[in-house]
Amino acid sequence: MYLYVELWNVTQKWMDLSIEERRDFINKAGGGMKELMNQGVENLGWAMNDEHTPYRSDYRYMAVWKMPSLEYVEKLEKAVADAGWHEYFNQVNARGEIISLPDSMDRLINLKKDSTSLLD
Repeated sequence: MYLYVELWNVTQKWMDLSIEERRDFINKAGGGMKELMNQGVENLGWAMNDEHTPYRSDYRYMAVWKMPSLEYVEKLEKAVADAGWHEYFNQVNARGEIISLPDSMDRLINLKKDSTSLLD
């Protein structure tokens, strides 16, 4: 199982669209998400980043997903790109295989001094 986190802000190109054009885009883009959800992809939630969050990221919008496998993560990434999402939104993502809290803490504790922590 994988967790996938999307964070994004709107671009000027999005702001330049009419309300109806925005609605049409969202309706079209949503079809790919529904198909993935019918295949076992679980959306854990959508949110707007609380402005009072300590150490807050600069991204306003977020979505969190639970995916059966890396294959489904890649399907989501492709669906988002194919929908043209990145034309209208400045987005960053985080993804990783779900691990237990003890395993996660163990990896932090046993990290080698010369590690970049990106690959270990």
